[in-house]
Amino acid sequence: MMLTVYGCPNSRSLRAVWALEEAGAEYEYVLIDLFRGAGRSPDFLKINPAGKVPALVENGTAMTESGAMLLWLAEKFPEAQLMPAAGTARAEALQWLMFGLTELEPPLWTIAKHRFVLPAARRNATIEETCRWEFASACSLLARHLVGRSFVAGEQFSIADIVITHCLAWAQSAKLEIVPSVLLDYMERHLARPAVTRAQAREQRPAA
Repeated sequence: MMLTVYGCPNSRSLRAVWALEEAGAEYEYVLIDLFRGAGRSPDFLKINPAGKVPALVENGTAMTESGAMLLWLAEKFPEAQLMPAAGTARAEALQWLMFGLTELEPPLWTIAKHRFVLPAARRNATIEETCRWEFASACSLLARHLVGRSFVAGEQFSIADIVITHCLAWAQSAKLEIVPSVLLDYMERHLARPAVTRAQAREQRPAA
């Protein structure tokens, strides 16, 4: 088995690399510097025609959605226990994984698109206020769920925690307010995991 991750710092690729590090998996990391246009190179477009990261390739077969990658990796490396095996905890992990992908992430991605991703003629700065409101509403629901809990599902770390922590860190980097404090405590606790440090080191750009 040969796993290759195509990624870029400050992108969703951290999710896949984080999961691989939690699993102790062997993999190759290939930098696709989106900020220098590498996502539009002909070679990378053969891997992901959307020109986005992450892309995860195993033996020539590519996967290009971060949520799908996390589920696949949790199944590929069951010994890492990145997903509860059954029962209520598994159902809860699936629910909060999807919450992160469908409620927390969309307003963040919309803000990013209208700040710098879309062509200037397609941007609408006024949409950001609505996105901030949407994100705050989702955070309110998440915060109520996290009171008295270390993890979003059951009693162990899971891929749902990866997605939700990543979204909160994304919001912080985008200068969105994260309240109440239970969310900051949760984010900082999971960002302190050794696997995150290793993942961030793998995603470092080489010195110019």
